[in-house]
Order: sequence, then structure tokens, then C-alpha cells
Amino acid sequence: METLQKCCLVLTIIGAINWLLIGTMDFNLVTTLFGIDSFLTRLVYILVGIAGLINIGILFNHIEAHA
Repeated sequence: METLQKCCLVLTIIGAINWLLIGTMDFNLVTTLFGIDSFLTRLVYILVGIAGLINIGILFNHIEAHA
């Protein structure tokens, strides 16, 4: 399970960096690498979204463990 958590964290960081680039320089790294409306672009966004949801679960589990 720890491997899944680390993979999700990496994907979430990648998503955060992409949003930083979009916000500061209007540059979307994912669409630059994989193209607009390509399958790989959609896959990256889907994986980052799922990773974010998993990280929410990890956050709540961590909070409950310390309560």
C-alpha cells in the first residue's frame, strides 16, 4: 500500500507543477507533451485526478490515526 501512496503523491505533485505552469506562464506541460485532446493527455488528467482522490483518503486516515 505504501507504494501506491507514493505513486499517488508523485502524480499529485506532477499535477500541481502543471497547474503552477498554467497559472504563472499560461503553459500546459501535459498538452505540450501529448497534444490537445489526445488519449494520453486525458489519461494523465484522469490518473492525476484519481491520485488526488486517493490522497484525500490518506489524509483522513492519517487524521483519524492521530485522534
